[in-house]
Amino acid sequence: MTDRIELLAPAKDLSAGLAAISCGADAIYVGAPRFGARQAAGNSLDDIAQLVSYAHRYWAKVYVTLNTLLFDAELDEAVSLAHRLYQEGVDALIIQDVGLLESDLPPIPLFASTQMHNHTAARVAFLEKVGIQRAILARELSLEQIQQIRAATSIELETFIHGALCVCYSGQCSLSYAMGGRSGNRGQCAQPCRKAYRLEDGSGKVLQEARYLLSLRDLNLTDDLESLLAVGVTSFKIEGRLKDQAYVMNVVAHYRKKLDGILAARNLKAASSGHCQFHFVPDPHKTFNRSYTPYFLHGRGKALTAWDTPKSVGEAVGTVVALEKRCFTLDGTASIAAGDGLCWLDEQSELQGAFVNRVEGNCIYPEKLDGLSLGVQVYRNFDRMFLARLTADKLPEVVERFIRVDMVFGEFEQGFWLQVMDEDGNQARVEVENAKIPAEKPVQAKANIEKQLRKLGGSIFTCASLKMECQTIPFLPVAALNALRRATIEKLHEAREHHRPHPTGGPQINNIYYGADNLDFRANALNQRAVNFYQRHGVKRIEPAAESGLDLHGRRVMTTKYCLQYELEACPRRGQKAISPSPLVLVDDDDNRLSLRFNCADCVMEIYLDDLEGD
Repeated sequence: MTDRIELLAPAKDLSAGLAAISCGADAIYVGAPRFGARQAAGNSLDDIAQLVSYAHRYWAKVYVTLNTLLFDAELDEAVSLAHRLYQEGVDALIIQDVGLLESDLPPIPLFASTQMHNHTAARVAFLEKVGIQRAILARELSLEQIQQIRAATSIELETFIHGALCVCYSGQCSLSYAMGGRSGNRGQCAQPCRKAYRLEDGSGKVLQEARYLLSLRDLNLTDDLESLLAVGVTSFKIEGRLKDQAYVMNVVAHYRKKLDGILAARNLKAASSGHCQFHFVPDPHKTFNRSYTPYFLHGRGKALTAWDTPKSVGEAVGTVVALEKRCFTLDGTASIAAGDGLCWLDEQSELQGAFVNRVEGNCIYPEKLDGLSLGVQVYRNFDRMFLARLTADKLPEVVERFIRVDMVFGEFEQGFWLQVMDEDGNQARVEVENAKIPAEKPVQAKANIEKQLRKLGGSIFTCASLKMECQTIPFLPVAALNALRRATIEKLHEAREHHRPHPTGGPQINNIYYGADNLDFRANALNQRAVNFYQRHGVKRIEPAAESGLDLHGRRVMTTKYCLQYELEACPRRGQKAISPSPLVLVDDDDNRLSLRFNCADCVMEIYLDDLEGD
């Protein structure tokens, strides 16, 4: 077990990645130009190289996603890209396709994407034996299940702590592909789980009018970080490679502050160098969220879904206590300003919203008042002044990240020396020959020496302490002091780069048994190398991945731990009355029909695609 704990942040692009590191992320994960599970979040190699250079100054890391399924014709390009990323200094590759484990990869650490369905101790133990250095755990796992995985393996464990939730087991969802040809395993998910569905029984009787019955709230494990540490998690991951810079800054800063207090109390350290000073108050309710849930971390519970809307609702700011023709008043204490975006649910549970034109006293004048009534809860999903601060040009104003150094200034026979040591134990010392002229005004001279040597602005360092070991306070020109400081800091940069950890990795070729003789399309074997991998590990029959062109009519396209019967208080395991004696069906506006089956033995809900044409 490491005593270095990682806060891992998403980076949609270069600016978001730089902001994440500045706000205290110990590592970021970004999409490569191709083959990432968020097709819209690819980055050029030049941008990735800039992120690597900036991150490595703090000993922070950059992980790149190559976590889509690959066709045979794409494998060589993906492997070539892996080598180029390795040459750029990337710290690990996040993969899904096991065909890459049969390829000539560079000696770089490999992380198993959550798309590999890392949900059991046996599964994670197998991955460890074939060369995977880190498993990104399934979001559905409880603390007890994570602890079981930790007890059975020594692999690094990474878990999501914040952001959007997939209702299906990651990597096991074929719903988007089956309904429209856009595969989540290929980075093209159309998010059909965020659509509205009505619930019917087998006879067509409507049991629930159209609502967002598969749309989950967002994950927030702010209050569970210590529990996750206790069961062996060492990397805490924020979801959001499609989120903007303001979201990344706000959420990273929130968890950095929370985690720092926990690490200090437990005598643990962050996985990278430096300390952040924030000039804003982070609040995860002020950026995108569908309201929050701990999901299944503490076992099954309710309040998992956002049935009314899949959109961001933001922060609750009060209920309506007065309503006039053009304005309204809230009972909350939140300070609403012109330009803010507000939203509320009308009597039909439809989300309404408007921007604020002006505020006069307690009266809020929005663009419109559609669906607003007395007693309605109002939310702010766009805080104009808060978000305006979290932009690229304001970054130096709102956060500073520095590495603390201790400095010692002394003398030798021919001149003077300056020695610095950073918080990671890296040291640098520079000596300069210089005439020793006693200062006529030693108090002022000493103050000037300290002032010039402490001037580390423009660097990543800040002076935590400065000692002077001179028998007599000398007079030294400002230019000489500055030159000595610059040379020493430059040498410290060199020492940091020399001592920066450089982990290696790669596939381990062996024939250990996979644990199954037969695999269906959910094994995601889309290329021959993936087939070869499974065969080498003892699998005899391997169905091709759905993306090979399988007809998924009547087949299971989603498995989810979330259960509609449980949400509707019709769970047979709890002795509750069934909502209907006949099978349940979800129907969308295009008349796509999804049959629900309830595997109560495994406590999961299974979704089957009935009729793609809606006939």
